[in-house]
Amino acid sequence: MSTTEAQDTTKSETTPVGEDSAVKSRKDRPTGSTHFGDADWDEERPDEIGDATWGEVAKACCVHDAKEWGKIFVGACGALFFLYFFLFALELLGNSAKVLGGCRAGGLLSDETNPVAGLVIGELATALIQSSSTTTSIIVSLVGADAVSVNSGIYLVMGANIGTSVTNTIVSMGQMADGAQLERAFAGATVHDIFNLLSVAILFPLEVISHYLYHLTNAMLPDSVGDGEKWEGPIKKIVSPFAGRVLKANKDVIKDIATGKVENCDAYYPVLCLDGIEDYKHCASKCDKDAGEEVGVDCGRVGLITCDKTTGCPAFFQNGANLHDDSISGGVCLVLSLFLLIVCLMGLVNVLQRGLAGMSTRIIYKATNV
Repeated sequence: MSTTEAQDTTKSETTPVGEDSAVKSRKDRPTGSTHFGDADWDEERPDEIGDATWGEVAKACCVHDAKEWGKIFVGACGALFFLYFFLFALELLGNSAKVLGGCRAGGLLSDETNPVAGLVIGELATALIQSSSTTTSIIVSLVGADAVSVNSGIYLVMGANIGTSVTNTIVSMGQMADGAQLERAFAGATVHDIFNLLSVAILFPLEVISHYLYHLTNAMLPDSVGDGEKWEGPIKKIVSPFAGRVLKANKDVIKDIATGKVENCDAYYPVLCLDGIEDYKHCASKCDKDAGEEVGVDCGRVGLITCDKTTGCPAFFQNGANLHDDSISGGVCLVLSLFLLIVCLMGLVNVLQRGLAGMSTRIIYKATNV
């Protein structure tokens, strides 16, 4: 290829969106290159994609006029907007699942000597509350309280890693509007599922035979252990306060039922706030039984939905609510979160597609194939 032809190819394959809108097929381009958004986009095979230079990638990504930079800025803001509410919808989905399945999950998480049963219990508990981190944290608390043995806790955590695969499958279903996108999204979710399943398939029999994880944790444990601070990820810090204003699940219900502190969720109802004031101090503060404090006199009582010290009581919290009321609130939030999840996924995909529209496959392949 001559220098003039190479320059024409580079110019054609980095043409900004809108300047080559009439051309929608690689057959109509002198260079024969496929651009994102073409009608025959899916017809190009990987071995047909040419090799671009990093100079072409840099030019396509960084060389724009003021109008194009404005469009990029708006697109980036739109992507961040949909991404934030996508994470918000996931957090709300987890809170809703904890409210709906908290009582059942608490009954499942108990000490179990059968390794296979422990694995299945971990799967079911995570599928019910849609949060492997919550299930794992509860298991760790139960092990620390001697309610569950370390051996049983290992199998429960393995099951939690399989149960969390339900969430990515739900997310992939948000692409049902486009068959091709659904196929790719479901394939990506399946990769996560297979990874977790294969990991457990290898580690589970090894643990049953040798108990190597149990011995390894004993070797890692220091001579003395002190109380530490709970680590919270930066994304959770950004999303949780907003989600907590809508619905906040009471994790203590799951722990108390699992440890046998209470028999069922009826012990938490009806919800009671002192003087009818709905805030953390009057509703969710715990009684000091050693000091002789009583529920309804010195402290309030909350059920599956609780209040937060910082943000207060969520929108779906209700003084005097019973178990049925909280279950309805959890169901409404579950439907709302699924709807918001699908809308945000569609919006995020649309924004990203618009941002890549007109970009040559050579440029995209070079930038992503590092």
